[in-house]
Amino acid sequence: MPMTTNWKNLQSCAVAVAMALTAATAVVPAGVLAQTPPPTVRGLPDFTDLVDQVGPSVVNIRTLEKAAERAGPNAMDEEMLEFFRRFGVPVPPNAQRQQRPQRPQQEEEQPRGVGSGFILTQDGYVMTNAHVVEGADEVIVTLTDKREFKAKIVGADKRTDVAVVKIEATGLPAVKVGDLNRLRVGEWVMAIGSPFGLENSVTAGIVSAKQRDTGDYLPFIQTDVAINPGNSGGPLINMRGEVVGINSQIYSRSGGFMGISFAIPMDEAIRVSDQLRATGRVTRGRIGVQIGQVTKDVAESIGLGKPQGALVSGVEAGSPADKAGVEAGDIITKFDGKTIEKTADLPRLVGNTKPGNKSTVTVFRRGSTKDLPITVAEIEPDDKPVASKGADKEGAKPKPSPAAQQLGLSLADLTDAQKKELKLKGGVRVNAATDAAARAGLREGDVILSIANIEVANLKDFEAALGKADKGKAINVLFRRGEWAQYALIRPAR
Repeated sequence: MPMTTNWKNLQSCAVAVAMALTAATAVVPAGVLAQTPPPTVRGLPDFTDLVDQVGPSVVNIRTLEKAAERAGPNAMDEEMLEFFRRFGVPVPPNAQRQQRPQRPQQEEEQPRGVGSGFILTQDGYVMTNAHVVEGADEVIVTLTDKREFKAKIVGADKRTDVAVVKIEATGLPAVKVGDLNRLRVGEWVMAIGSPFGLENSVTAGIVSAKQRDTGDYLPFIQTDVAINPGNSGGPLINMRGEVVGINSQIYSRSGGFMGISFAIPMDEAIRVSDQLRATGRVTRGRIGVQIGQVTKDVAESIGLGKPQGALVSGVEAGSPADKAGVEAGDIITKFDGKTIEKTADLPRLVGNTKPGNKSTVTVFRRGSTKDLPITVAEIEPDDKPVASKGADKEGAKPKPSPAAQQLGLSLADLTDAQKKELKLKGGVRVNAATDAAARAGLREGDVILSIANIEVANLKDFEAALGKADKGKAINVLFRRGEWAQYALIRPAR
C-alpha cells in the first residue's frame, strides 16, 4: 500500500512539473526558441568504403641493387644515410660512408629498400618518391592481388622528390586526382602504404596545414596521419576518395612518427610527372637572382607597407634579371602578374615557367614600382654559387663626415678600380662601423648603395641624402657585402 501511495505521489509531481514547463514556455516568445537550434552531433568518419575504393590502386615498391664488397663495421650505405637524413635521426659520430667498388666482386641482386606508390594511369604508370627508387638497379612493383612486375624508371626529380615508373600491364585501377583548392585545413585524410614493409597499412588523421614551407622546392601539406619509413611514395587521400598528395617526409627525432608528416601537393606532382613521362626530365625556369626575406621593419622603412615580396640581394652577371635591369636592393613584388606574398613564392613561380617564355617582373625600387620585361632561362642542374669577393681595401681613403660619424660610420669614396671589380657605378665604402651602425649589422668592407631610399654614388650624395632623412626614425640603408646586397636599419641614439 505505501508503494501505491508513493507511485501516485510521483505521478502527481510529474504532472505538476509538466504543467509548469508548459506555462513557462507559453510566456517565452516563439522567436527566442527558434533562435536556439538543437546541437549538431557529428560522428567519426568511416574509412572502410575508401579503403575498398582506393586500396587496389596502391602498390608496394621494392628496390634491388647489385651487391658490393663488405665494408667495415661502422660503414653505412646510401640508403641508410638517406633514412637518417629524411627522418631526422642523428648520424652516429663514428659512422663512415660506404664506398662502392668500381668493380664489384659479386653481381647478385640484394634487397635495397621498400616503399609505396600508386597507379596513376590504367596502362601502367606508377607514381612514387624519387628517393624510393634512387640508385636502384631493379624496381619490383607488387599489386594488392599479389601480381609482381619489374618496373622501368621513367624519370625522377630530386627537387620535388617525385618519380614515375612504368609496368607492362593494362586495365589497372587508377586513382582519381583531387582538387587542391578544395582541400581544407582540419578535414579528414587517409594514407595507405607499406610502413616498415607492412603492406596495405591504413592510417588516418586530419590536414594540419597547407603551403607549409620546409626549405624544399615545394610547399607541403602537413598532416597528423601516421607516416613511417616505407610509407614514402604512398597516396594521401581525401574523404571523396581522391589523391591529394604523395606522402614524402616526417618530422622526427627518433626515426619514427611523432605526429607531423608532410605530403607533396598533387597538383605540383602531376605537373612534374607530365614532364617526366614526356621527356624523362624536368625543365625549370630561372632568372638569376639571389633573394632574401623582406622584414616588417624594412618594409615600413622603405615605404613598401606590409612585408611581402622577395628582396634581391644579388644579380648574376649576364643573367635574365641582369639584362632586364633588375638591381640589388629591388623588392620583387610580382612575377607575371602573380603577387609574391613570401620569398619562397618567387622560385616556385619562376621554376614553373617554361624556359624561353617572355615574362614580366614587377619590382619596388626606392619608393616606386616598375615593370621589367624578362626572358626566362633554363635552370642548370648543378649551379655553383659565385665566389664572393671583398672590396679592395687599398686606395680607400677615409674622409671625415660629421653626419656619418653620428651614425657610427667612417666612410670613403670607391676608387675606380674598386668600382670596376665590384661592377658598381657608385657607392661609399665602410671603413669602420661602431655604435648605431655596428648594432645595425654594418661592418668594415660593406659598400653603401642607398640611404633613406636615395641612391648614393659618392660621399657628397651620402651627406645630402642623410641630411634629408628624419633622424628621429630608423634610417634604411641598402648595402652590399661581397656579391650580395641587403638592407639594414640604423637607429640613431636619442
